[in-house]
Amino acid sequence: MENNQKKVIVSLKDIFVRFDGEVILNHINLDIHEKEFVTILGPSGCGKTTTLRIIGGFVEPESGDVIFDGSKINGTPPNKRNVNTVFQKYSLFPHLNVFDNVAFGLKLKKLPKAEIKKKVTKMLATVDLKGYEKRPVTKLSGGQQQRVAIARALVCDPDVILLDEPLGALDLKLRKSMQIELKEIQRQTEKTFIYVTHDQEEALTMSDTVVVMNNGVIEQVGTPEDIYNEPVNAFVADFIGEANILNGTMIDDCRIRILGKELECVDKGFGRNTPVDVVIRPEDIIITPPEKGQLTGIVESTTFKGVHYEMSIRCGKCEIIVQSTRSAEIGSEVGMCVVPFNIQIMNKLLPFYDNIIETEVSYADESSNTFEFELEGETVTVENRYYPQGTKLKITLPPDALSLAGDGNGDLTDVYIESVVYKGEHNEIILESDERKWLMLSDVDEQVATYVPLNFDFDKAKFEVLQDAEG
Repeated sequence: MENNQKKVIVSLKDIFVRFDGEVILNHINLDIHEKEFVTILGPSGCGKTTTLRIIGGFVEPESGDVIFDGSKINGTPPNKRNVNTVFQKYSLFPHLNVFDNVAFGLKLKKLPKAEIKKKVTKMLATVDLKGYEKRPVTKLSGGQQQRVAIARALVCDPDVILLDEPLGALDLKLRKSMQIELKEIQRQTEKTFIYVTHDQEEALTMSDTVVVMNNGVIEQVGTPEDIYNEPVNAFVADFIGEANILNGTMIDDCRIRILGKELECVDKGFGRNTPVDVVIRPEDIIITPPEKGQLTGIVESTTFKGVHYEMSIRCGKCEIIVQSTRSAEIGSEVGMCVVPFNIQIMNKLLPFYDNIIETEVSYADESSNTFEFELEGETVTVENRYYPQGTKLKITLPPDALSLAGDGNGDLTDVYIESVVYKGEHNEIILESDERKWLMLSDVDEQVATYVPLNFDFDKAKFEVLQDAEG
């Protein structure tokens, strides 16, 4: 059954959350349909756990509405919502056995003992723990404790189960096994599961719908296949699986230029000669003899990964990652081909021309050939260039004119690293200051969600006088 045929059970309307002045959720909107396994996926600090806690009633939004089954539930405490939560650390009662842990919520509701026994017994069978009723929870494995926590959440018959990274404490083998079990439990019970993780494989393995978040906003909502095969931007493509993300130019409909070559694609509507991001998955590149390739390159490394070889191929200044069942010799020249359907075109996250400052010279010293201007409350000094005080300027900085200040003393301090996307020859980094966003190129893989000082190299900048100094 398609989403548009299912009832919306949870709806978040224009949710805004701020902690200590920092925006955590920036006016997000999300509809969650009944009987689905929905995964909220994103890097640390993106707002996914806060979104879960908003639904559960543990956090109240500063503005916006939480709608549950058609009714607004803002201000309704967690125990009054038809929702139960499974936490990463399970929160089981160590002094109670398996039966009493699962029965705890039913006893609070003062149900008859016979009904409690019937419900708990049935639920333990559902999570494959029949016969464990008298076992102390402290004697269970991590996977068994996880199933007890799920049974306790399900036994009270909520409409929605919230799961906050519940597999994070398990080892790899058990985690993979529990992914399958969780999906099967959700299918059997026909409950809506809302699952939070930063693990892309978990999201793709278990979900009917994936919600990709970044920096307090929702980047994309779709099926696992949609998210992987049709990412809406470079962040989603880079975060979900491995991808070659390249700078390209959309020459016209169904025609793209990358790495100096023109290739066919299937995308339309980007206009003519438009800068775009191009995504090609490593498994979609076919290795050919050099003379038959759309692109050619030199094999720099090859690694056997069990089901395929992973090769790094240098194409000019750009590194292309290829996954193939056949390996090529290091140092050899190879060709590379991609069918048009497997070339994905996306709008750029931020245009290159957007590093523009419009300002007025606040101080100038002709003898030292310098001037100053104010930017977001900080004084910025430009050397080797002079404009009289009062001159109004437009300053355009190319992305390679921005850098992080190694000594900690930048033109702007406490600039937030919003995203880092590798483009084959460099990282494109989007930074956010108090009033705007900036685009920077770097050979260093910087840490997302950290605050850094930002420097401008004005020798690379373009200066335009908007208005001469008065007087």
